[in-house]
Amino acid sequence: MENLILNLLLIDSILIVIAVMMQPSKQQDALSALSGGSGDLFGKQKARGFEAFMQKVTVVLGTLFFVFAIALVYLSSH
Repeated sequence: MENLILNLLLIDSILIVIAVMMQPSKQQDALSALSGGSGDLFGKQKARGFEAFMQKVTVVLGTLFFVFAIALVYLSSH
C-alpha cells in the first residue's frame, strides 16, 4: 500500500510541475513592482478559459499532493 501511495505521490508531483509550467505568465512592469501594484487594484478580472481551467487543475493536484503525503506518513508510522 505504501508503494502505491508513493507512486501516486510521484506522479502527482510531476503533474503539478507540468500544470504550473503550462499556466500563462502574468508579466508586471517595473513601475507596478515599485509602487506595490496599486494600479491593478480595480483592474483585476476573473480568470476565464484556459487560465481558469489551469488554476483549478493546479488546486486539485496540490490538494491531492497533500492528501497523498499525509496518507504516506500515516501508513509509514503504523
